[in-house]
Amino acid sequence: MPPTAGDSRAAANAATVLRTVLEHGPVARSAIARLSGLSPAAVSRQTTGLLRSGLLRELPGPAAGVGRPRIPLDLHTGAIGGPVAAGLHIGVPSATFSLVDLRGTVLARRTSPHPSPGAPGATGIADRLAAFLREFDTGRPLLGLGVALGGWVRPADGTVVRHEALGWHDRPLAAQLAERLRLRVRVDNHARAVAHSEILFGRPEARRSIVHLFIGSVVDAAFGIEGTVHQGPGAAAGDVAHLPVPGSRTVCPCGRTGCLQATASDAALGAEALRLGIVPEPSVNLLVDAAAAGDPRADRLLRERARAVGSAAAVLFDVFNPAVMVITELSSVLHDGYLDEIRAAAAAVSRTGSAPGDPDRIVAPHAGPAVLSGAAATVLLGPLFRDPSHLNREGEITPSGYWSFTGAPLAFEP
Repeated sequence: MPPTAGDSRAAANAATVLRTVLEHGPVARSAIARLSGLSPAAVSRQTTGLLRSGLLRELPGPAAGVGRPRIPLDLHTGAIGGPVAAGLHIGVPSATFSLVDLRGTVLARRTSPHPSPGAPGATGIADRLAAFLREFDTGRPLLGLGVALGGWVRPADGTVVRHEALGWHDRPLAAQLAERLRLRVRVDNHARAVAHSEILFGRPEARRSIVHLFIGSVVDAAFGIEGTVHQGPGAAAGDVAHLPVPGSRTVCPCGRTGCLQATASDAALGAEALRLGIVPEPSVNLLVDAAAAGDPRADRLLRERARAVGSAAAVLFDVFNPAVMVITELSSVLHDGYLDEIRAAAAAVSRTGSAPGDPDRIVAPHAGPAVLSGAAATVLLGPLFRDPSHLNREGEITPSGYWSFTGAPLAFEP
């Protein structure tokens, strides 16, 4: 049955309360009303429901102030009873599993290489994830599973439309994982997932406008404005694999030269590092380790990629002029020197002047090396903060109720 106008208003008010506590908590009910613009009565109704559902908790002791004690409220991130979301990032060489709380804090994570050189199967990934969840079972309610991966992903039905590196086409990934794990599942592209994570948990500027550029085995991007990440028709937005990199002469399989993926992807960088004898296998992780150990050839190669990424970032920066641009690229996430190289290259190419060189405008993800672990879980947490009363929304394949790690349903009362 479709929601009534009253249901929609209550859901919007609950979301407003939850996001206010996310941004300002711990915070008293009276302050929630002042900060959100909701009436005290509306705040009282919604906080009662959110406390009952376990998404909020009252902290011990009154908030500071004169007169009637004001009990502070916060998101329920407590080790006892605080709900968590599972995250799954599916990369080309491996999958990463995580558990994340309501503030986006990664509580546990593990990277698991795919066991065979061929395309991984959803069943094998699900079984490895189930073992991870059993190992880290603390009895906390599990909200479900958020999944992030590269390529063309359609969140509306959880389908991976196209992921060339994995060899996946029209794969109903959400349905396959939900059937195997008996969890609610939501799937999205990893560039959009990181953008959502930055909007929810990162710099406040990201809520105004954000461009996210992801450089890994797959190269893609995302754009968000006023807290909403753009998907485009068919959720096909963000394909920047063939964005031209100024100055690049690298030949792309598409027949052109200078495409971003052919120039700067992990596959391209790893192959070049292997050809130069810097690493024993085409691994960007090994290349970063070699640079950290003092190999000047590794450092030079990483700086060349950083400059290529910066040149491409300048094109996106000039088109969108975002409040903040987030770059997910391994070396610059781990070491500020490579991020400075990206900024300098972007400033040199940009037509808008020195803005791309501003360290407050081009940044690394707020979660650092845990960026993909947190972003994957945000695929599930994002809809929760938009409508806390129902996770059963477009793009989610799910049984009813919250679930424990052992599969037992947990009641949820809006």
